[in-house]
Amino acid sequence: MYTPMTIEELLEAKEGERVQFKEAKNRFSYEEATQCCCALANCGGGKLVFGISDERPRQVVGSKAFDQPERTRKGLIDKLKIMVDFQLYEYQGKRILVFDVASRPLGLPVLADGIAWWYEGDSLIPMPEEIRRRIYAEAGFDFSGSICPFAKLCDLDESAIESFRDKWVEKSGNRRIKTLSIEQLLRDCEAITEEGITYAALALFGKRESLGKYLPQAEIIFEYRSSEASGPASQREEFRIGFFACYNRLWELINLRNDRQHYQEGFFVYDIPTFNERVVREAILNAVSHRNYQMGGSVFIRQYRDRLVVESPGGFPNGISLDNILDRQLPRNRRIAEILALCGLVERSGQGMNLIYELSIKEAKQLPDFTGTDEDFVSITLNGLVLDTKMLSLINQIGNDRMETLSTGDFLAINALYHEQGITENLKPCLKKLGELGIVEHIGRNRYVLARNLYAVAGKSGVHTRVVGLDRDTNKELLLKHIRANGDSGTPFKELQQVLPGHNRSQIQVLMRELRADGRVYCRGKTSAAKWFLTEEEKRGGQ
Repeated sequence: MYTPMTIEELLEAKEGERVQFKEAKNRFSYEEATQCCCALANCGGGKLVFGISDERPRQVVGSKAFDQPERTRKGLIDKLKIMVDFQLYEYQGKRILVFDVASRPLGLPVLADGIAWWYEGDSLIPMPEEIRRRIYAEAGFDFSGSICPFAKLCDLDESAIESFRDKWVEKSGNRRIKTLSIEQLLRDCEAITEEGITYAALALFGKRESLGKYLPQAEIIFEYRSSEASGPASQREEFRIGFFACYNRLWELINLRNDRQHYQEGFFVYDIPTFNERVVREAILNAVSHRNYQMGGSVFIRQYRDRLVVESPGGFPNGISLDNILDRQLPRNRRIAEILALCGLVERSGQGMNLIYELSIKEAKQLPDFTGTDEDFVSITLNGLVLDTKMLSLINQIGNDRMETLSTGDFLAINALYHEQGITENLKPCLKKLGELGIVEHIGRNRYVLARNLYAVAGKSGVHTRVVGLDRDTNKELLLKHIRANGDSGTPFKELQQVLPGHNRSQIQVLMRELRADGRVYCRGKTSAAKWFLTEEEKRGGQ
């Protein structure tokens, strides 16, 4: 999550690897902005600021660049495969735009059109090779990139390789890939090297007999269980073949028993599949990319009527936990992850888990459950039942345009507010942006609630009223009632704050100004000695 800075903090910030200033009074090259964000990510994340001069003393000059920042943000995320957010400021009538760029994943540089950009001081340059090697070393030893002794090209399945080729052409748009020999294709994706066949090549393209000989643990077992009872599964299939030879079959098996849940809104009826294809594929890809191939044990996919459980050997990679799983990425098998990224099956920066969370919220389902995960295994349960169809109405009301601008943190904040759960510290920075989008309302010091219109479409207007408290007119009547009870002795302001404890000082002052403008109350005295009284007309009206 990102920490917004004030204008004053921006003006005093040091320009360099973490903050870059661009005047951009009228426009700015999108290509250059992409390179700047790429470099900021590779330097640990930072801010790209438009509308402030880069020379000291800094001046706010205002910028018209990127007049649709939501679209620019989405383009940057799609291009760089990292999280980007933005903040808009107005200072003395001048517009300031700030893009907040997340850090690169551990062990991987971020690329823009094939180049890893880097800041050396204020200079934007291609990343030096020694820096790139240092980044790769962060992830430690990559077993999938190491060479399997004695394995040969004939140990790989041509049909699996051709499936990968088709995906790579589709993703890149590069028709030349179709003309490459199998050996050149595998060299270009670094599945094989001058030294020999990598374990990544075996895991992704290996024949059954070759995996049995060199990498028997690279096995995926599917089971369908119609009940919770122990014993043999209703259906079981074992795949000791390269992943590209079985990944479509795995989805076919799951989709055979993929019930549709019907949801009606007005005259329209929507079908929500119990098992979302994108979510399921991401969970399986995560298991293949991040399992420990040096440990015995297979990847298990267990399907029940209403949930899917994916288990993989190895526990979380070092540095990854449930607390940071959405903010940090560390591919245990970098070579496998890079090959899968080339053909578009996984995001290079490992944002698959973010996608699983976002789609679960969009479909009003339970968030992924990691119960059973320990240092030796990762277990993720995807619950397929729609928990609350009214939340689907709420999601539809937000609309695609606004949802495209939301980060995973934004979705989690919406989900927490809808279910009346507390907002954790790491989600609080999301609330300001959600307020600007009209999705949440600020109702007091550190208190937020979903917008009334969102509760209304979900049929929960009463929840909004309960959370917000009394409506405006009722709040006024409550204040008047207390002033009337105090009679001629008057009511100090601090007592009014006790009457409405959920309101801050300025909110109560607004209510009192409105009551005074209506001729119902008046104030006698100044500062802390001031007291409020009913007007004579209000006294007569209350009798």
